[in-house]
Amino acid sequence: MSGNEFRFFLSCDINLPVTLRVERLEGNLPPMKSSSDSIDSPAEERKAELYVECALYIDGAPFGLPTRTRLETIGSSYCWNELVTLSTKYRDLTANSQLALTVWDVSCEEEDELVGGATILLFNSKKQLKTGKQKLRLWQGKEADGSYPTSTPGKVPRHERGELERVEKLLNKYERGQIQPIDWLDRLTFQAIEKTKERESSKNGNSHLYLIVDFCSFEHRVVFQVESGANFFSPSPVSSTNEIVTVWDPEVGRTNPSEHKQLKLARSLNRGIIDKDLKPSSNERKAIQRILKYPPTRTLSGDERQLLWKFRFSLMSEKKALTKFLRCVEWSDVQEAKQALELMGKWESIDVCDALELLSPVFESEEVRAYAVSVLERAEDEELQCYLLQLVQALRFERSDKSRLSHFLVQRSLHNIELASFLRWYVAVELHDPAYARRFYCTYEILEDNMMKLGAGVNGDEDGFKLWQSLVRQTELTAQLCSIMRDVRNVRGGTQKKIEKLRHLLSGLLSELTYFEEPIRSPLAPGVLITGIVPSESSIFKSALHPLRLTFRTADGGSCKIIFKKGDDIRQDQLVIQMVSLMDRLLKLENLDLHLTPYRVLATGQDEGMLEFIPSSSLAQILSEHRSIISYLQKFHPDENGPFGITAACLETFIKSCAGYSVITYILGIGDRHLDNLLLRDDGRLFHVDFGFILGRDPKPFPPPMKLCKEMVEAMGGAESQYYTRFKSYCCEAYNILRKSSNLILNLFHLMAGSNIPDIASDPEKGILKLQEKFRLDLDDEDSIHFFQDLINESVSALFPQMVETIHRWAQYWR
Repeated sequence: MSGNEFRFFLSCDINLPVTLRVERLEGNLPPMKSSSDSIDSPAEERKAELYVECALYIDGAPFGLPTRTRLETIGSSYCWNELVTLSTKYRDLTANSQLALTVWDVSCEEEDELVGGATILLFNSKKQLKTGKQKLRLWQGKEADGSYPTSTPGKVPRHERGELERVEKLLNKYERGQIQPIDWLDRLTFQAIEKTKERESSKNGNSHLYLIVDFCSFEHRVVFQVESGANFFSPSPVSSTNEIVTVWDPEVGRTNPSEHKQLKLARSLNRGIIDKDLKPSSNERKAIQRILKYPPTRTLSGDERQLLWKFRFSLMSEKKALTKFLRCVEWSDVQEAKQALELMGKWESIDVCDALELLSPVFESEEVRAYAVSVLERAEDEELQCYLLQLVQALRFERSDKSRLSHFLVQRSLHNIELASFLRWYVAVELHDPAYARRFYCTYEILEDNMMKLGAGVNGDEDGFKLWQSLVRQTELTAQLCSIMRDVRNVRGGTQKKIEKLRHLLSGLLSELTYFEEPIRSPLAPGVLITGIVPSESSIFKSALHPLRLTFRTADGGSCKIIFKKGDDIRQDQLVIQMVSLMDRLLKLENLDLHLTPYRVLATGQDEGMLEFIPSSSLAQILSEHRSIISYLQKFHPDENGPFGITAACLETFIKSCAGYSVITYILGIGDRHLDNLLLRDDGRLFHVDFGFILGRDPKPFPPPMKLCKEMVEAMGGAESQYYTRFKSYCCEAYNILRKSSNLILNLFHLMAGSNIPDIASDPEKGILKLQEKFRLDLDDEDSIHFFQDLINESVSALFPQMVETIHRWAQYWR
């Protein structure tokens, strides 16, 4: 785009719900009002439990129902980082639309205590939609006022603005890409900003509270307009001075009618007889092969679409060409669409990976989507389960509630109880999404009706009614576990008292959980029947949310341990672990077993879920107790003749698992890595947990490209050892194997574009492009090996004393 070009969207054309992210609260809370109980126990402090209420006002009147965030109790900096989607769409907004945000404290025993509120206009003075981070000063003790003009403006008055406000405004522009990044200068600038913040903070004494919210960004600016095609901006009066006059052009971005006419003539169906005999020249063949290698996220240019259409008949024997051909069809032209569907039926049958692309939101034709489902019917249950999470999300893009895809998923589930259980949970969690609740409920009903009709012997010895009831009891179990968590959290005192309460509940009031009346299928592994909880082996983790660690008896006389969380959205963790499991499968198909640990994760609600418990220790704990990873492994696998005093097999396992997770965390852009979320098993397998930041997001500045810590490299004998060389070899081999399946991984993430997973929902297109960049599809296998070795060397150089100044910042990441 040239410098004098202004591209924009009209607000009346955006048929999307108003979305924002409530990030955090800055500043010190005022002293809490003491309750009557506090006289008896003055030593015990009451922690504030805060939530934010978001309400939309249009022209001073409330519009729609207010939305609340979850409770946040981790202070002093309260961080929700929660995506809030309002029921109102951007096209329904007026120029005076305001968002009223009020912070409430529910830790009081009698009623919610008001912390403060602030109001912000959604459009600025130029009638452009506000985007990016907004810092709102709260009016303490006042509820946000939605009247126009408001009495609680969140914007700091002009006469009170200082250096910090000016810098934060520039920082917001930098984050939106409006200021060009210059690496060395940015580092100096960020240091200066931190000093400015400290200076302003000490000057003001943190007397104010600020709420940080992040408004949704679009590819171009969004300009307010009431209805499409009409322009209600009065032209600015042209003065005698040399002022810039802004002209709003509603035709920007529209198709040039002359070009469109030429394209229609060139693609005339009357040329079909000629096109059948056309063969591409050598240069055209090279151009076509280059197009076929494009990732599924890339949009085809007009010339590329024309080239594929021209030689469509000669491409029918190439299965990889079908998805690209269908992208170049003008579906609004009935005759052209009809011919395209006829050719699709005669085309060489495509792979399951490409069928997933046809289920993305790009393809709206019901016939194309039905064709994709017919290809999926060839997939084995094991492969289908790898994609089930995304196939459920693809239901959002179907044209009807009872689509071919939903019927296919149900029919396959009737013959596989694991598929049925996971399908039921994936659909049930989406019932909380107001925009698609009806569609997902329809699929839920189809599954229930069809399963209840099953006769005995179709799926084991149980009939359909008993099978469905065994799945429904999973929900009853999770509801009881949520109730237990509420009771345990209300217990005053330390973790040990809460553990005692948990065991007392399981042995007493809720003793029916110790021995179930009938076995229940484990939600995490539906093939396993669980018969009850062992109270003496159940415990609570010492953290803010107090997750439960429960030991279940199994019908075969064994046991299984799970972690149950309430108050945390684990759908993002579920997606990452699904990707780890898929990548593990792809690597093993190429005979490369990197000893990964894809533990099971299942979201059972928007803020609850189960995780498989893997006996292990964090690197932080290991280094605290044993000083080094090698000392820890020597305890379990000693060998005087082995490398570093441990068995060769144990060291090989450690090196392989480090390589596997280094590659996977790099590709998925996993952030916020520290020694507490890197775990090590007794057999030497290293694995990662807690995936709150993905696709390049990281709470720490300047994250290194590879997530390697110094202690991991030292356990391999240092950066000069043969074992470290072997580690790099495994990394490069795994990277090239996964690059071959880049289209599959990109297609799966594209199907998640409509999901409510935080790091995808905030900007799906940007997230998928970041993922695509990690594969470096512009390189061949040999060049990609050099590229990845350079990445490893750069990251590891930052961990040791001989590091150069330019990468010193990466070493700070692990502190």
